[in-house]
Amino acid sequence: MSSYSPDPKRYSQIPYRHCGKNGLKLPPLSLGLWQNFGELNPLPQQTEILTAAFDAGITHFDLANNYGPPADAAEKNFGKIFQENFNSFRHELVISTKAGYYGWEGPYGDGGSRKYLLSSIERSLRHLQIDYVDIFYHHRPDPDTPLEETMQALDQIVRQGKALYIGLSNYSGEQTVEAASLLKSLGTPCLIHQPVYNMLNRKLESDLIPALRETQIGCIPFSPLAQGLLTNRYLKGIPEDSRVGRGSLFLKQNQITPKLLETVHKLDKIANNREQSLAQMALAWILRLPEITSVLIGASSVQQLHQNIDCLKNLKFSEAELKEIDQILD
Repeated sequence: MSSYSPDPKRYSQIPYRHCGKNGLKLPPLSLGLWQNFGELNPLPQQTEILTAAFDAGITHFDLANNYGPPADAAEKNFGKIFQENFNSFRHELVISTKAGYYGWEGPYGDGGSRKYLLSSIERSLRHLQIDYVDIFYHHRPDPDTPLEETMQALDQIVRQGKALYIGLSNYSGEQTVEAASLLKSLGTPCLIHQPVYNMLNRKLESDLIPALRETQIGCIPFSPLAQGLLTNRYLKGIPEDSRVGRGSLFLKQNQITPKLLETVHKLDKIANNREQSLAQMALAWILRLPEITSVLIGASSVQQLHQNIDCLKNLKFSEAELKEIDQILD
């Protein structure tokens, strides 16, 4: 049995934000288990990061059926860690998972069909070793499945008690409005949207943010540091132990152009003037928008986790800073 006892001051350390006009609150930073909680890292290291996050007031842990590597591994590892350390605190946690990308072989292991989504939530709950998730997301739109079928399946999952809330991920603004309308008509409103958003990818501002205002849905961006580009990792070249150096599927060497490095160096200068790291400023910059409920951060160590959390010490930007950042990013 675990001897883990959470920090009694964990709820006094950070403010919590509402998900749009819904009642649920999330911490401004949530921990995503995308790439660091599979079979590549030892379980004690994963446990240390998760408990440190909860000690710091991070109550939300975000997963998906394809997180690892390999797929399923993050959910399975989290289930083991949960039973050992967090079982007594289930009522204090927001646990989310997703389905929409490839989950398993065959015609029913991908997409947005009722068959796939209902099968996936059952698998996820077994892996996570819990009775329900707080948020279940459809991970991406499926052009081969009617949107009505996908939304009806998500509504059914809530009515079966397997999820408390429904979220969307990677939907466009137009798709989000349509999906939200369908869910509302079924009596299961959409709680939150999970898109990619960072200083180097601002498409959300013109497309999705207006839709979120219209539907009053919360927003929790992923990839806030652009796979490490908005950190100090690449300011002096490409380290061998970096994602690019290891041959990442999501960040390629040819993406790190001289123009991009010039942009990152200019942003780093502003961050230094704010007495923040580039990563801390990049996280704070996302949280400047009132539509943002929380930002998903990853962490491969407790030190990295705490460094990211320290962004909350300075969330204010002057008009001059925001103008200069806009000029650099244009």
